Amino acid sequence: MALTLRSSTSFTNLKATKSFKSPDHDSLGTTTICFAQMKPSSSRLRARNIPAASMSLPESHVSHGKISVVTEKRERLHGLTIPHDHENNSKVPVFVMLPLDTITLGGKLNKPRAMNVSLMALKSAGVEGVMVDAWWGLVEKDGPLKYNWEGYAELVQMVEKHGLKLQVVMSFHQCGGNVGDSCSIPLPPWVLEEISKNPDLVYTDRSGRRNPEYISLGCDSLPVLRGRTPIQAYSDYMRSFRDRFRDYLGRVIVEIQVGMGPCGELRYPSYPESHGTWKFPGIGEFQCYDKYMRASLEAAAEAIGKKEWGKGGPHDSGHYKQFPEETEFFRRDGTWNTEYGQFFLEWYSQKLLDHGDKILAAAKGTFHGTGPKLSAKIAGIHWHYRTRSHAAELTAGYYNTRYRDGYLPIAQILSKHCVVFNFTCMEMRDGEQPDYANCSPEGLVQQVKMATKKAGVELAGENALERYDAGGYEQVLATSRSDSGNGLSAFTYLRMNKRLFEGDNWRHLVEFVKNMSEGGRKISELDSRGTNLYIGFIGDKNVEEMKGGALV
Repeated sequence: MALTLRSSTSFTNLKATKSFKSPDHDSLGTTTICFAQMKPSSSRLRARNIPAASMSLPESHVSHGKISVVTEKRERLHGLTIPHDHENNSKVPVFVMLPLDTITLGGKLNKPRAMNVSLMALKSAGVEGVMVDAWWGLVEKDGPLKYNWEGYAELVQMVEKHGLKLQVVMSFHQCGGNVGDSCSIPLPPWVLEEISKNPDLVYTDRSGRRNPEYISLGCDSLPVLRGRTPIQAYSDYMRSFRDRFRDYLGRVIVEIQVGMGPCGELRYPSYPESHGTWKFPGIGEFQCYDKYMRASLEAAAEAIGKKEWGKGGPHDSGHYKQFPEETEFFRRDGTWNTEYGQFFLEWYSQKLLDHGDKILAAAKGTFHGTGPKLSAKIAGIHWHYRTRSHAAELTAGYYNTRYRDGYLPIAQILSKHCVVFNFTCMEMRDGEQPDYANCSPEGLVQQVKMATKKAGVELAGENALERYDAGGYEQVLATSRSDSGNGLSAFTYLRMNKRLFEGDNWRHLVEFVKNMSEGGRKISELDSRGTNLYIGFIGDKNVEEMKGGALV
């Protein structure tokens, strides 16, 4: 099979056809790259205009232990009426996430020849740079304060060689067990050893199920990791990274994304997919049953003279796979809307905000003045968004309901530390979602755009799921504009793999990058002066001419 892929810019110093085979990609055979002129692609990406809904947050008051809310007959989503009186004319740089296993379990750069050619192709497409996870479970694997950055050092040098920029994620969570996880990278062995001795170090649900994805925020400030607190361990890790890559910070490494929970997101692991625990669009479960979280809840309840409220989380909040109306807590006029519900949800969400505040303060102290931006990732939990309680958001720690904006407090914490608000599900449309799930990714994105604008914090975006179709790109183009709240300061595409480099998929990416460079303002012709990336999969021949690697 042979595919011709259109690029808007030229490779340099590459004249001859290269034919090569990577021993790491036996299934691909030999990969041929040629450069020739062709007519511009006829495919077009068109940014849809998303009408901003006119929405309001009604006032509320407490009466007889119930939070009554003055509402109109027709319930409406979060938001405001947004004037469309200006365009965002600024360039929106596009980054591409690298594979999760870019660094091997042994700490080496995985398939370096493949990576070299892939980065060359991405540079040709006009992308700004790439993103990589710096896994805690790989770097500090050999023991406390024993760091191995060598594989990452090789990657940074390769990225610099191709004239690209790098976003690095401080990934303090495990890889495996969630949407899109294609490999398994647990927490450092010495951390797992401490967890085996004290299982309460990880998040726990009401039935006692332990989740090893991330250390519970309940012990953030306790010396449970061989004399260090988790916050100290994260700080030491970031300091080691800073010292090792000081010469590249701000020049090649332009962003540090600070992981603060499962999947690197500031949230609780309320919807784990491993072992079939959760299934979309389940409401998830509260994660507040390790002994440290229980002690905190008990103290909070005693502080307001309601000791009985501190004996555990809500007993009527259902199970992972249930729907809101199947539970007493989350149903339309459920317990979430009572004085007790408000107390619990404020405590639960504030613990998450405090966790983010502590880690971001440490990150700011570590990287201040070194050059790169800091960012934090927030999950796009769009299912059950059209219900009153927003159950799936509540169990994840986002106190966002029909009557309360849960994203403004997060944006304000990020603004306090000058951290970019990175949000997912930018590619999703309401009409693509099943009716029974009460989704509204577009309403959610608009709410976040308004919250970040009000808080004065930059907004960047990602796609939540792998998308290669023009429709997904069109939606990102539409949401990238600033005519309905904050526009995007950057976009990171998930993710680089073999499918990305296939015919139409590649053409869509190239044209998307070009349109984002124009602020998503218009649809334009691909540059006819550019070159093409021709990828053919052929037999085992001309291996001797190999000077690169196969595409990942």
